Amino acid sequence: MKLSFRWYGPDDPVALEKIRQIPNMHSIVTAVYDVPPGEVWSRESIAALKAQVEAAGLAFEVIESVPVHEDIKLGRPTRGRYIANYCENIRRLGEAGVRCICYNFMPVFDWTRTELAKRQADGATALAYDASRLEGLDPLSGELSLPGWDSSYKKEELRALFEAYAGVDAERLWENLGYFLHGVIPAAEAAGVRMAIHPDDPPWEIFGLPRIITTEENLDRLLRLYDSPSNGLAFCTGSLGAGAFNDLYHMVDKYSAMGRIPFMHVRNVRRYPDGSFEETAHYSAYGSLDMVRILSILHRNSFDGYMRPDHGRMIWGESGRPGYGLYDRALGAAYLNGIWETLDKLGPSRG
Repeated sequence: MKLSFRWYGPDDPVALEKIRQIPNMHSIVTAVYDVPPGEVWSRESIAALKAQVEAAGLAFEVIESVPVHEDIKLGRPTRGRYIANYCENIRRLGEAGVRCICYNFMPVFDWTRTELAKRQADGATALAYDASRLEGLDPLSGELSLPGWDSSYKKEELRALFEAYAGVDAERLWENLGYFLHGVIPAAEAAGVRMAIHPDDPPWEIFGLPRIITTEENLDRLLRLYDSPSNGLAFCTGSLGAGAFNDLYHMVDKYSAMGRIPFMHVRNVRRYPDGSFEETAHYSAYGSLDMVRILSILHRNSFDGYMRPDHGRMIWGESGRPGYGLYDRALGAAYLNGIWETLDKLGPSRG
């Protein structure tokens, strides 16, 4: 297991030097953030990131993410140019030593939460999703502002995207994902890079937009679209675990045994019967997921990919990017380290 930590570049309030002080920290998960989706990253920008990360004593091996342009997801005639650009980014990152690229295929927006700072009993704040708050809301009214929506979209652009997706159901999105994979996986294989798709977060449709990376059945279908070690999963316990319909431990076992998880995002969530959930401390008792069981399964299956503690709460008065402060993610990393070292020393686990 190679422990990693998300870093948002030079403007991130969490400094690389502080991340380096987390015991057993191996690599930084980052990206080039000043290039529009679909365009080619310059070798100079990649080299500058690599130099910063390595100067801090950390490895530059994981990128999250190279965004997939909406024209690819929509299957527009322009997708060929954007897929060619994506392949060039894969080649350039491979040349720089990157071994894993995390991406997602969620239409229009990335993860969605209704609250960025829900107060916890201990005074910490955390990301949360209130199912009832989303019911009946119109994302095109101009009055809706949800964490996770891409703020770069103007109201008119968002409306145009929703109109375009009106003709894209789940099956059409699957076709477009297959087309994308057949375009980029050969480039990834040649570059020695493993692509890792992130599950939809949360793993169900929102506002009528299709979501397809949500369940075991759909992960199986994804892997069948292009059967290659370079077509893998960024298995996020918090995303897939938000759906009580997912047998998370079985899924971790199945895909890690297959060698199709190059990247693990490990965090805990507490689920509620109405479909709401909130992110919690990593410690198992705080949420609905058993972290020890998850890591035991990975350890038994000789997982040697990258793992990051993913989101964290805001604690000890820290301010900054919600979910991406230093303190709670560092605690999460230490917690995962402790479980993994124990498993190493106890020997083979039944999981």
